[in-house]
Amino acid sequence: MPAGPLPGSGVDTGTLRVRRIGGEEMIERIVLVEPASPGFHVFSRYKLPRLGLPLLGAMIKREFGVTPKVYFEELAKPDWSEIEKADLVGISTITPTAPEAFALARRIRDECCIPVVMGGPHVTFLPDEALDEGADYVVRGEGERTFVELARHLEGGAPALADIAGLSYRDDGGNHVHNPDRERITDLTELPWPDLTLIEGFDKSRIIPVLTSRGCPYDCKFCSVTGMFGRRYRFRETGDILAELELLYARSPRALFFFYDDNFTASPAHTKELLRGMLERGITPRWTAQARVDVVRDAELMQLMKDTGCIFLYLGLESINPATLEAYRKAQTVEDIVEAVKVIHKHRIKVHGMFVLGSDEDDRATIRETVRFAKKTGIDTVQFLILTPLPGTETYSEMCAQGRIFVDDWAKFSGHHVVYYPAKISPYQLQKEASLRAMLKFYSLRQGWKFGLMFHWGDMARTLYAHRMLTRWRARNRDFLEWLKRRYKEDLAQLKRRYKLEAARLKGKGRSAEAAGPGNASGGGERAGPRSQG
Repeated sequence: MPAGPLPGSGVDTGTLRVRRIGGEEMIERIVLVEPASPGFHVFSRYKLPRLGLPLLGAMIKREFGVTPKVYFEELAKPDWSEIEKADLVGISTITPTAPEAFALARRIRDECCIPVVMGGPHVTFLPDEALDEGADYVVRGEGERTFVELARHLEGGAPALADIAGLSYRDDGGNHVHNPDRERITDLTELPWPDLTLIEGFDKSRIIPVLTSRGCPYDCKFCSVTGMFGRRYRFRETGDILAELELLYARSPRALFFFYDDNFTASPAHTKELLRGMLERGITPRWTAQARVDVVRDAELMQLMKDTGCIFLYLGLESINPATLEAYRKAQTVEDIVEAVKVIHKHRIKVHGMFVLGSDEDDRATIRETVRFAKKTGIDTVQFLILTPLPGTETYSEMCAQGRIFVDDWAKFSGHHVVYYPAKISPYQLQKEASLRAMLKFYSLRQGWKFGLMFHWGDMARTLYAHRMLTRWRARNRDFLEWLKRRYKEDLAQLKRRYKLEAARLKGKGRSAEAAGPGNASGGGERAGPRSQG
């Protein structure tokens, strides 16, 4: 590893701990961290790490023969003594975890002489912010190859930083440098399986995540998936997926499996091939996945899903307002939603409906009607999320240009807080209606006890737990709610003042015109009156 400062970072590579193997210097200790999400919500008890770091950890083991420490903070807090001993620290972040990620990067920068690499969706779209907030390097987009090349550079100086695609860093003058984007991986099978055993405390998790594809051909306006992974579907080979599932199922046969794909049934043919293979090999865990309402159009696929153990489908329903669906570019109708819920229930699979409330087409009536629709349609569980302008989305770009975002705390960009000015409802009203009243209406105590009377103990427990978490969320976010309420009252008072001033101005103008008479109206004596009327 070349001695001296990292370009623009202030980190002296001569102090990094390395071991020599075959005469070459090697990085010995790597720590990877995924910060915990701020606050909590109805589904906080389901601890589900994203697969980026365990996959990267497997890459590090394969390429360097080093076993990294991986911390998913919701399962285990990072051991600071391990960080102090590290040669390299990687931090993965989404938008709501960015403040915690930046705080960790700054602490490492201030207290340790260790290079920090940041990756994930948030810093992919805002790399300059990450470099300003403590990161020495930012890995943009799909970062597996970029991270490996960067680690090789830190070991021996090659490849040169300028030759590492998808990397951002500071040069010797402190200027931010953004190398060209890296092409996305076309053959996902060449990647190793994510090594979940690397995650500290993962043995506490009851959910096993699996990923079979990347990308999404749809282009929902508020979603950052296409910006991160592209609009072309890329699939792992079916045999490779089955081999991984076989290993995980043998290790944890009673665990709940979750297919992390943004749309597990994007290619019905590919999904059916996988599910047939699962049946042939006897891989039938309880499992869940994300899908679109059009999944029900394939009867064979639905039956295979049931036969292999699917118990829940998470559907991106988004809205029951046709104008909102069109604005979101969501290619589905309300009738599609009703039919999907009906068919999925027919196969004895539960439906989790995910709605995004607060578009420019939504008002208070829309939100209340959405709750009634969800209950009437028989959707089993819901998330009424607030539209959130996430970096990397068209919604974010538009709202920034329009000056509509009024919250600068990234931790609030979680789908549970209003951070922008809606078009047809105030921020406070949207917060109160969407994240509180709508959720409490669906997960009401009455509904919980109703499930109990029908001996639906699982539904009863889920509903009562959700109700308790919602009341706790309201108490924990009281300051934010009061702040929104004050803003609402101040904005309302300002509008009233403007209305009164405008009314007085118009009234005064009318009196002046009446006193002047038709021949003395502004614009020039008698000629102005008749000609303007004509």
